[in-house]
Amino acid sequence: MQIGSHILKNNLIVAPMAGVTDRPFRQLCKKMGAGLAVSEMVTSNSLLYGSEKTLRRANHKGEVDPISVQIAGADPQMMADAARHNVDNGAQIIDINMGCPAKKICNVMAGSALLKDEPLVAQILRAVVNAVDVPVTLKIRTGWDKNNRNAVQIAKMAEDIGVQALAMHGRTRACLYTGDAEYDTIAAVKQAIKIPLIANGDITTPEKAKFVLDYTGADAVMIGRAAQGRPWIFREIEHFIKTGEHLPPPEVTEIRAVMLEHLHDLYEFYGELTGMRMARKHISWYTKGLKDSANFRHSMNTLQTIELQLSAIDEFFDHLQSRDHRLQYDVIDNPFTSNLVLEAA
Repeated sequence: MQIGSHILKNNLIVAPMAGVTDRPFRQLCKKMGAGLAVSEMVTSNSLLYGSEKTLRRANHKGEVDPISVQIAGADPQMMADAARHNVDNGAQIIDINMGCPAKKICNVMAGSALLKDEPLVAQILRAVVNAVDVPVTLKIRTGWDKNNRNAVQIAKMAEDIGVQALAMHGRTRACLYTGDAEYDTIAAVKQAIKIPLIANGDITTPEKAKFVLDYTGADAVMIGRAAQGRPWIFREIEHFIKTGEHLPPPEVTEIRAVMLEHLHDLYEFYGELTGMRMARKHISWYTKGLKDSANFRHSMNTLQTIELQLSAIDEFFDHLQSRDHRLQYDVIDNPFTSNLVLEAA
């Protein structure tokens, strides 16, 4: 998989997710097998460049190359300026967000709202591509709603302007995250362009990743929600695609070690108070589906210090490991199981 001059180690990519794909999460996913991780969405408003949130989202210190930064906005000149600003601060790939369905983004005619205005899309793409010397990529949806699917037109336009890879979520803006992803539309886009196409949407297992690659002809898959609390999904997918076999599920000791490493990175990255609060959702994701975890996850949200968090984690995992060292998912509670039997005997 190649984007511009950057040759990725594989075709597995971490989707940009606001509040999730910060530097600690991107580093962890790359360590677990992802070939590329796209940053959280960064504003194109220069008035916010100095804000704590924007500075943190633009922090790539120590991150494995290539560094991909997603920018969002609706003004071509501001987007061009944002692209230059982020390249000056370490970005090696600029990704343009035309896929976010969130109301607060669409209400300012950014994200997937831009798909309604193809002339403006062209202006933004041309401005950003001409502004920087690094590869520019684009993230879109299939269209605005089911009666207005224009992904093929947008994709061809992007390729003609000089965008070097296209990521596509297989839903319209109106669908948000409901219903099934439209792999037929992704396949149609793949037939219409020559630049790499990255398929996104509902890819939650190794089997699903292989199916999507085979069915759509896409060059890569992008994993979002399925990697939350399960960063090892990238090595699982890579192994399955190469061998047709499943890796054994991670042992409780590994889940514990991976989570604790991630949490300590969060504490250091955000500081104690914010780090502790950010850690809560990750702890919930890591332990969701594990035996006896419901009460643990509920009580975690009441703890107000790092020390109490870590103490509760030790107690929970000591209890798990006293029962069995293998992964003990409750199949009913785990949304990501398919035909795998993960519950320990």
